[in-house]
Amino acid sequence: MKIIPIAIATMFACLCATGVCAEPPKPNIIYINADDLGVMDVGFNSDRYHTPNIDQLRADGMLFTNAYAPAANCAPSRACVMSGQYGPRHGVYTVDTSERGKTRDRKLVPTNNTKHLALDNLTIAAVLQDAGYQTIHLGKWHLGPDPTQQGFDVNIGGDTSGSPSGGGYFSPFQGGPMKAFSDQYPAKTHRVDIYADQAIRFMRANQAKPFFMHMAYYSVHTRLEAVPGLVEKYQGKENVHAVYASMIEKMDEGIGKILDELDALGLTKNTLVLFCSDNGGIRNISDQAPFRSGKGSYFEGGIREPLVVRWPAKVPAGSTTDVPVIGIDFFPTFLEAAGVDVPEGKQLDGVSLMPLLTQSGDLGERALYWHFPIYLQAYAGAKDDSHDPLFRTRPGSAIRLGKWKLHEYFEDGRLELYDLDVDTGERQNLAATMPEKASRLHAMLTQWRTKTGAPVPTELNPQYNSSAESAKNKKLKKNQTKKSAL
Repeated sequence: MKIIPIAIATMFACLCATGVCAEPPKPNIIYINADDLGVMDVGFNSDRYHTPNIDQLRADGMLFTNAYAPAANCAPSRACVMSGQYGPRHGVYTVDTSERGKTRDRKLVPTNNTKHLALDNLTIAAVLQDAGYQTIHLGKWHLGPDPTQQGFDVNIGGDTSGSPSGGGYFSPFQGGPMKAFSDQYPAKTHRVDIYADQAIRFMRANQAKPFFMHMAYYSVHTRLEAVPGLVEKYQGKENVHAVYASMIEKMDEGIGKILDELDALGLTKNTLVLFCSDNGGIRNISDQAPFRSGKGSYFEGGIREPLVVRWPAKVPAGSTTDVPVIGIDFFPTFLEAAGVDVPEGKQLDGVSLMPLLTQSGDLGERALYWHFPIYLQAYAGAKDDSHDPLFRTRPGSAIRLGKWKLHEYFEDGRLELYDLDVDTGERQNLAATMPEKASRLHAMLTQWRTKTGAPVPTELNPQYNSSAESAKNKKLKKNQTKKSAL
């Protein structure tokens, strides 16, 4: 009886040696990136929102409970993910100019911003494309005028726009790359439905080949537009922005259509689907408690994101990990999943998450970093729950190592140390009471900045008016206190 398996194994080895034995098919990869969706804006984290398809992805895959965006607003986060590099490598720190807010309120001259990802900076899509993948981008690009110049075979709606241009979320569209679809779909067709239809067409045409899909929704970026038939169910609910909630559910519907088509084509088992957001939610629209602040802030509410990965062939359903991970990890993860080597000369700052996904190992101790040598003006004053009512972000850096997180602010050299295990809301600064811990993390942060060539602004702004800034801060805080008391 033992002779039969040996004979079979020998024959199999011979066949493989002669090239008859086929390699396992490469997985399809679908990267779903929501826009401005907070970590608390999905059904599996909050009963305020209805996201059954996203919730099913969570049930069928792995949930990352300590997942981070590599930046707190749109373009820099996307540049980091697509390049696999931290911000100082490519220089995209914000959207448009770094001189945000009033000139007289900025103590420092911020670092100049690079608006778009350089064409010679290899993207995930370009590397997979070279490896034989069919590639498609749908929705928000924001990293240049045309995604087909940066690794995509097909572009549906992507350009430099940070918000839905050409008339908003519903057809007909008056301009931009979506205008071409105005005559192909009935009036009042939602972008989400157009993306789903185009994604399905692409999958059907390429079902026999490995494909990479970047489904980058504009949802739920402002301007907010109610979705008829969905907004009504949320109206009158406490602590729920009905229009915002309807937009989330509409996006979830679109995701469901794509997942259903994977089932219909028999592609589900060998398709890696990653769902996340590009940064935190806007706090004034959707409170991210217990996390502090929101989009544009480097408190947890601005950079924590929902992250789920489903790959039935490799990832155990219903699995969870609390290991801190970040968006720059997606590039090496997708390459390892596809069996593709990192191109020579390509710098990647992240690590593959495959050991976590397959539960075959860990990532070891490592730090995560953020760098923002810029200013971002406030959305809603004190309601942003940042440091002050004038800015969501002032120039600085941050590091997370294990349960510890350290912020450094360049205007005054201030350090803030938080124990995230007991202080998720980042309210108790331990820098003064734990100076050795703060000093160690600060040294690591400084070394990282040197390694990556991160610029630190030091030039004083001659138009800065400290007394006017102080008076404005006091007035805004006082007005907000009065409104809160009403």
